[in-house]
Amino acid sequence: MKLNALSLVLVGAGKMGGAMLTGWLGMDLEAKNVTVIDPGQPEDMKALSQKTGFALVASPDGIAQPDILVIAIKPQMMAKVLPGLKALVGPQTVVVSIAAGTPIATFQSYLGAAAGVVRVMPNTPAQVGRGMFAAFASAEVTEDMRQTIAALMSSTGKFTWVGEEALIDAVTAISGSGPAYVFYMVEALAKAGEALGLEPDAANLMARQTIVGAGELLNQSELHAATLRENVTSPGGTTAAALAILMAEQGGLDELMAKATVAARDRSIELAK
Repeated sequence: MKLNALSLVLVGAGKMGGAMLTGWLGMDLEAKNVTVIDPGQPEDMKALSQKTGFALVASPDGIAQPDILVIAIKPQMMAKVLPGLKALVGPQTVVVSIAAGTPIATFQSYLGAAAGVVRVMPNTPAQVGRGMFAAFASAEVTEDMRQTIAALMSSTGKFTWVGEEALIDAVTAISGSGPAYVFYMVEALAKAGEALGLEPDAANLMARQTIVGAGELLNQSELHAATLRENVTSPGGTTAAALAILMAEQGGLDELMAKATVAARDRSIELAK
């Protein structure tokens, strides 16, 4: 489906919903075909609505059934919000959710058993156009609509499909929660700098810019991350000494990251119950 002919309703205009909306409006999606439902009527959305021309409303009353209904609310709000959205789901409507831990079966129980549903897991770097989106589509979603959704999600980052709905829990653990792991690494590196005698502001600046710079180098390079690591590491040098600790078989970063992501995945599974 051509984006300029697509009708879309976005439910929830928080940071992630707002980031995606900004990306979509920068594509061929016509603002006049977009409606945002948010009872809070956030000021930034009011300003964007006035600037671009999409409709910002407080409730779903009177809205025509769209081609795509994007649900960008927290999982704990689903039971309250979904019943009021059923009238928006027509035979052609595809429901797209970015909520962690809410399975396709839940949406179909509220919105209709025949509803096509796509579960998408985004992450917060979408706010700066560097997001990572992964998705699974139910059998009711056509190939044409899959391509349309992939194009929409790619507007603020990279996109990929996964072959099983259960893998969305793994996606949540890796890219969904992943930015928090990186931010914590900045915190830990800064604390380590302070322990070595650096002033707090200097340690924080070094840690922050090191992660920012390494990330941009990774973004611009076609080399594998392992190759970039090896390029920094001289045999017997300072980096090698540090990596001997981080890459230790027992208690190293591989082991810690495996434990952390399993915990995140398992929590995502628990949220679906």
